[in-house]
Amino acid sequence: MSGRRGRRPVDTLGEFARLPAFHRDRILTAMPIAARRELAVRWRRWAHDGQYEPEGDWRVWLIRAGRGFGKTRAGAEWVHMVARAHPGARIALVSGTADDVRRVMVEGASGLLAVARDDEALKWSASTGELRFPEGVVATVYSAAAPEGLRGPEHHFAWCDELGKWGAGGGGGEAAWDNLMMGMRLGERPRVLVTTTPRSHGLMRRVIALPGLAETSGRTRDNPHLPTSFVEAVTADYAGTRLGRQELDGELIEEVAGALWTRAGIEACRVKRRPALVRVVVAVDPPASAGGDACGIVAVGLGADGLGYVIADASVAGLSPEGWARAVARCFARVKADRVVAEKNQGGDMVMSVLKAANAGLPVTLVHASRGKAVRAEPVAALYEAGRVRHVGAFPALEDEMCGIVAGGGYEGPGRSPDRADALVWGLTELMLRGRKSARVRTV
Repeated sequence: MSGRRGRRPVDTLGEFARLPAFHRDRILTAMPIAARRELAVRWRRWAHDGQYEPEGDWRVWLIRAGRGFGKTRAGAEWVHMVARAHPGARIALVSGTADDVRRVMVEGASGLLAVARDDEALKWSASTGELRFPEGVVATVYSAAAPEGLRGPEHHFAWCDELGKWGAGGGGGEAAWDNLMMGMRLGERPRVLVTTTPRSHGLMRRVIALPGLAETSGRTRDNPHLPTSFVEAVTADYAGTRLGRQELDGELIEEVAGALWTRAGIEACRVKRRPALVRVVVAVDPPASAGGDACGIVAVGLGADGLGYVIADASVAGLSPEGWARAVARCFARVKADRVVAEKNQGGDMVMSVLKAANAGLPVTLVHASRGKAVRAEPVAALYEAGRVRHVGAFPALEDEMCGIVAGGGYEGPGRSPDRADALVWGLTELMLRGRKSARVRTV
């Protein structure tokens, strides 16, 4: 009997795909032409789900994802696919600058030249900005910084890369997009692929809102071919931060005009460690009803250095009063808090009774809100402006709510109400602003 019976088959292609890029390049260089051709035609074996062209009668396909997701490779393979299927096609290649198109989309490690099959005689002219495929297909380089170059030319297909950078430094991003779309009128089904890490600006919001848009979203860690060490390192450094959510998770992080907090301001107060704390408070913004708004539960501490530290967001949603009260008690024990501060407007004595039922020994302070959330938040926002508050780590859901509270009243963040942010306000008010007239406080 063969000694190989029962051994698991080796996924040679998968193992090759997971090698570092410089190792793959050395192996590819040494391969016979026939072997390289075989690898090239097996793109769909290499691709992960987010790199497949969506089904349906779409006009614009947006791949909005984190760095390393494989956006460039997906774009280059898509262009090759349409070039093979449509002899004589005219294709636009657009990025922030013509140099970006050349370096990334055409000549890059995952660009059009790199993923071409060995039997495809591509002719690239950097001086004219034209890439010629077999069967008369021509792809032309355009710069979003020079939108007039797109006024007039007509195309069957277009690949737009890093839309998030179009218009940076005062360039003509929106004009370039408009001129491109006006020229998408060749053939029966003109199509545009957009590959980008998102940035919040008008053009990005316009594209996301397009009717019939086919959208693929994804994160850096969704690409199984990236080295595990790289993914672990960037996750440890950036997970939950604005930069990490945008560049790794592919989230569109919006800024609200007139908000009390800004993303940049919160990033500036982020730290990895805290000093010894002289006092710790768990603040609670109870929901009006089970299944409604979340119960905001945020732990804050006063450092020996006199600064306030946000140390935990234990907020919960959809629980009964007994359920969120137990969550408060667990957070109190975990952070070794000195006191619970809870708003009494929603439930009055019920808030006290359910907290005591969860833990009879909880020291509780009930506070009554006599002003709106935004007005109560303003003195706390001033503490941040003065550099007196730090976030120990990242709290994405809490920070999204903070950046949605508008000066003078109003809320434009996620959910119906900033429950987490309101709890934060109560906690820092108790620790650092006690005695001010922004709220009437009764200790029980």
